[in-house]
Amino acid sequence: MAPKLSAVSRVALATIVEVFVVRRHPNWVPLLPSLVLPALVVLVVCLNFALLVTWNTFIHPFFFHPLRNFPAPKAIIYSRALKRLRTKKPPGQLLLEIAENTPNDGLLVVLGQDPSLALTKPSALADVLVHHPYDFAKFDSVRDFLRPVLGNGLIVVEGEEHKFLRKNAQPAFKFSEIKELYPMMWNKAVTFTNTLRGAIEGDGSNKAIEMNWWASKVTIDIIGLAAFGQDFRVLANFDDPLIKSYDQLLKPGKGKFLYFLLSIMLGRDFVKLLPWKTARTFEQTTANIRSICGQIVSDKRAAIAKTPLDGHLDILSLLIKSDNFSHEELVDQLLTFLAAGHETSSSVFTWATYLLATHPTVRLKLHSELREALPSFPALPPDTDLSSLLTALPYLNGVLNETLRLYPTVPLTVRVAVRDTTIAGHPIAKGTELTISPWLVNRYTENWGPDATSFVPERWINADDGRPNNTGGAASNYANMTFLHGPRSCIGQGFAKAELRCLLAAFARRFDWELDMKEEDVVPGGVITIKPASGLFLAVKVAEG
Repeated sequence: MAPKLSAVSRVALATIVEVFVVRRHPNWVPLLPSLVLPALVVLVVCLNFALLVTWNTFIHPFFFHPLRNFPAPKAIIYSRALKRLRTKKPPGQLLLEIAENTPNDGLLVVLGQDPSLALTKPSALADVLVHHPYDFAKFDSVRDFLRPVLGNGLIVVEGEEHKFLRKNAQPAFKFSEIKELYPMMWNKAVTFTNTLRGAIEGDGSNKAIEMNWWASKVTIDIIGLAAFGQDFRVLANFDDPLIKSYDQLLKPGKGKFLYFLLSIMLGRDFVKLLPWKTARTFEQTTANIRSICGQIVSDKRAAIAKTPLDGHLDILSLLIKSDNFSHEELVDQLLTFLAAGHETSSSVFTWATYLLATHPTVRLKLHSELREALPSFPALPPDTDLSSLLTALPYLNGVLNETLRLYPTVPLTVRVAVRDTTIAGHPIAKGTELTISPWLVNRYTENWGPDATSFVPERWINADDGRPNNTGGAASNYANMTFLHGPRSCIGQGFAKAELRCLLAAFARRFDWELDMKEEDVVPGGVITIKPASGLFLAVKVAEG
């Protein structure tokens, strides 16, 4: 029972018992019974907390914890990593610093109040994600926090429920389905560049824009058509309630990060009772988004009932026609597709423009490649196969894949073993906590070599024939964890890459840009996904040629 209680609960319970014993048996501890009751309680509480800290910090992790025999960072390495973390890096950066300085075979102990295992290398990752993925699950507290944002969908559910959802949603993400979406994505990308051009030329030929704000608009429009068959036209209506809700919900901030931490530690049901504006805003905003999705489901059902044979090939229509989901279950799936489908893509697109702004030589090479491939931009020959055209461009795909590697939208995720199992040959007890950090794995020198943290699009281009590759030169596909692997991998990764190819190609073909802020101020932040915490301001102008 004791491990299930919080530290405060354990200290309180111990204090009650100890004070009772001391008062009943004064001869056992001669000095304490002479104290008045309040002083005795305070003294015992202090002693208990001191013992608890000593146990958790110096005794239990090294002599009694089940993970004590796994590699762990030395105190000096841990302190140096924490010091570097003060430079406002993502959570995965702490793990990367530790892994780079601690020899390990793929499993590394992360010290804390309850130590966990961080996975660093392919063999361990393969066991957790592919060989027996359902031996591990997200923490209930994490799932409870994510549920209002993402719905009770693929990202949140576990076990048999996840298998069912995955099987029924998979057909909508086949290559043939995504290929048909390229013209729609391209048209939205061109509309985006036209709208942006109008905005910057309104005040001259060079104007600062906040890139993530614009990226969120166009990705909402794209996922609206693909997932719901509905054109939100956010690019033409900046006051759309849906985009305003997501801006408010997902914009990085210290208050939101604190709300996330308290929700994980104390439970969201408790935290939302506090008289705290952040908690009220979170609840109201997520309720607004769910209400909008509910109306979309109702409207789509009515449209299908009225014209059952009239197209309706979007994801929501396919789920409705399967007749496997209730109204509330459909709303849950929409929340997942909407949040994951637009937020992750907008973040990656923003980071791609940042990397190109800070690497002008690469940006010029990309522009030259696009000018040759798209000479009549924005017009295209009527028989253009956009999918084949864009997937064959070496620099476009090199920039895209390298951005996905360096800036995985979810830098860290956690799991817990739901049964006794093994990882890389090591026995793992039920209840063991695991940390999977794409930020760590994607930047780890043992996976990517000495230039692991550098922006090198050429690693995704074959040296012999100049064609794109899908490995980046890494020895294992588990060296790239942006979309994870196995049955818990991102079901929409093909969709995301198609969308990002269109957006990046249209933007880099039409514009030149550079940073309009200090590079040191571009800091990754966020609660669920990472984006520039203070925004990304670019000075943009129309490119020549």
